[in-house]
Amino acid sequence: MSRKETTGQAITRSLVAHGIDTIFGIPGAHMYDFNDALYDAGDKIRFIHTRHEQGAAYMAYGYAKSTGRIGAYTVVPGPGVLNSGAALCTAYGANAPVLCITGNIMSHLIGRGRGQLHELPDQLATMRGITKTAERINHPSEAGTVMAGLVAKMLSGRQGPGAVEAPWDVFGQSAPEIDVRVGARVPHPAVNPNQIAAAAALISGASNPMIMVGGGAADASAEIAALAELLQAPVTSHRSGKGIVPDDHPIYLNFVAAYEYWKKVDVLIGIGSRLELQFMRWKWLPKGLKIIRIDVDPTEMVRLKPDLGIVAAARDGTQALADAVAGSRREDRTREFAELNDEAKSRFSAVQPQLGYLQAIREALPRDGFFVEEISQMGFTARFAFPVYGPRQYVTCGYQDNLGFGFNTALGVKVAHPDKAVISVSGDGGFMFGVQELATAVQHKIAVVAIVFNNSAYGNVLRDQKQTYKGRTLGSDLTNPDFVALGESFGIRSFRATSPEELKNILETALALDEPVLIEVPVEKGSEASPWPFIHPAPHE
Repeated sequence: MSRKETTGQAITRSLVAHGIDTIFGIPGAHMYDFNDALYDAGDKIRFIHTRHEQGAAYMAYGYAKSTGRIGAYTVVPGPGVLNSGAALCTAYGANAPVLCITGNIMSHLIGRGRGQLHELPDQLATMRGITKTAERINHPSEAGTVMAGLVAKMLSGRQGPGAVEAPWDVFGQSAPEIDVRVGARVPHPAVNPNQIAAAAALISGASNPMIMVGGGAADASAEIAALAELLQAPVTSHRSGKGIVPDDHPIYLNFVAAYEYWKKVDVLIGIGSRLELQFMRWKWLPKGLKIIRIDVDPTEMVRLKPDLGIVAAARDGTQALADAVAGSRREDRTREFAELNDEAKSRFSAVQPQLGYLQAIREALPRDGFFVEEISQMGFTARFAFPVYGPRQYVTCGYQDNLGFGFNTALGVKVAHPDKAVISVSGDGGFMFGVQELATAVQHKIAVVAIVFNNSAYGNVLRDQKQTYKGRTLGSDLTNPDFVALGESFGIRSFRATSPEELKNILETALALDEPVLIEVPVEKGSEASPWPFIHPAPHE
């Protein structure tokens, strides 16, 4: 006689088979049978319960973004899904494989508008609008196939978030145990040798090529550095591409320095990048510019049509291009790149007090540590002023720029990398979006060091209102708690730093504690120099 299992148990077995070892979330009535199955999984899956659904989803995002593996979370349907929706938007924008596991109302009532607990008009359609893929499990016999297909879609090609729901009654429904399939990723597109040859020919006539890398190139660090050295083409990046080629590599250009080099670029090679800097922020193209793109997502070649598009994984396409230009002999230009970097640093050193504090953080953070930004004056400045030395070590939110993602995301990063230092940098406004997760950090011993720069304002809004709307401020001034006392009330070791030197010393102590730490840094309201002239520079004449 075959053994029986519930849908919840089948989903859990599938998660284990796919190597998912951690789930963040909050239990709830629709999910009880799944929650109980997680309990039975024992030490195969760690369950980290949070204080808000958005916190759970952002922790899953931090796990996924910093590893490239699936970060999973579970919430109740309806309000739980909607509360976590901002993090799914972030995961979609930043190409992170975040998996949402949720329920639905009773199967026979879906779509009937009876006003059932947590009912949405069409939850599956809602989830499909903010994920790469979303499916429903209607019977336990479907669980293995649906989960395998979902995982395969999330991880194949351009990675992205996924969601799965099961009706309330289906989670606990029993059926004969099924074989759990492991979803196989779709193989990467084969590199087209004719396109590679054409790209090599285009590059051979270029005097000043430049390479732009994005998050899609995170697994191609060595290949990109080798190609850049062959071509003596500087590599630059914006957010998700930071660290793919280390900031201290002789071939790397900080993007402020890269904008000066941009004046004479004749071939731009985009690798795993939307080319956001060049086409959305710099807003100026050199005359006669030719564009080569290497991207696993063929739709990128339509969104921004290059002169030559190579649809391939970043590592495969870059290696093939490096092989094709292996005979190149170009004059060493690393001194020129160093001078451009030095000149850029001298210019943006005036962005204070942010630069002083960021330098202090970099000195205290180990080379292989993780830095999680936030939508704040420190976060914006860090995009060009915080050196990063490895891929995925600078965790950002991509184009969504969700206020409040940072601290919660950092908790997920630390869960994924318990042996690495993780520092979260927030403003007071963003930090208060997820302050309740201090309790999660304590309960689950998640040793993130959270730095809150407190300027009693939504700093960017305040500056814009003062500069553009003649000081007519609305909703940008904030009344805050005493963050040190607040942290201590949660049982967290808390400090206050009033200078970069003091922050560095406290950070060195905090990182050695291996426990959650909160550091408040008071900043005079409106005192920060604007980082925007370096992110949105004036067009070249």
